[in-house]
Amino acid sequence: MKLKILSMYPDLLNMYGDIGNVKILKRRAEKRGIETELCTLSAGQPFPVDADIVMLGAGQDFEMHIVLEDMRGEKKEALRAYIEDGGVFLAVGTGFQLLGTAFVSGEGEAREGLGILPVVTEPSDVRFVGNIAAEIDGVRAVGFENHAGCTRIGNLKPLGHVLSGHGNNGEDGNEGARYKNTVCTFFHGPFLSKNPEQADKLLLSALQRKYEIDALESLDDTYEYRAKETILSKLGL
Repeated sequence: MKLKILSMYPDLLNMYGDIGNVKILKRRAEKRGIETELCTLSAGQPFPVDADIVMLGAGQDFEMHIVLEDMRGEKKEALRAYIEDGGVFLAVGTGFQLLGTAFVSGEGEAREGLGILPVVTEPSDVRFVGNIAAEIDGVRAVGFENHAGCTRIGNLKPLGHVLSGHGNNGEDGNEGARYKNTVCTFFHGPFLSKNPEQADKLLLSALQRKYEIDALESLDDTYEYRAKETILSKLGL
């Protein structure tokens, strides 16, 4: 078995170590004897239609503008087709906001997004910063959030429900969004470092698109869970 893991714009969108997510996916796959190919996409390069897992991380206004301009046209439509076909996609932070119809710049200005998902980020006087915990499919997950604006996910399902912290907007208790095999989150840290079960869900979804496989071999995640419990304890959970 083999997986092609793609990091989009790692030279532009890599705040808070989000690139660590693809490295974690690669390592967890290889521990199970699964061959992996880790590749990158940047400005001026076509979207590889044979990717099995794709990640889009977070960035600042200048870098986000470059990405938006580069994604207009064929590349955006290729990504839309990949998502609609059930491709495994992880969008983190502003990468999540960019997928929507509108998002907010660092100066609080509304800007047009890629329009791939029915997500809108509205201006807000509050910046959501700090450790966060949420329940995702009955499992507690932890991370670090640092984002401005109130994100509304329309008719999409939330990825999780906030236990401590702010989540998408600090009001409705939702964190992130889920559409087909696309996972969106404001969890940095990187997201998968303290949440190995979420990494394995992405891996299994990608493998099931190509192979007949029901489950993944268990790994020793002692240190990952200790890190998670430390954050949960600090949050009083």
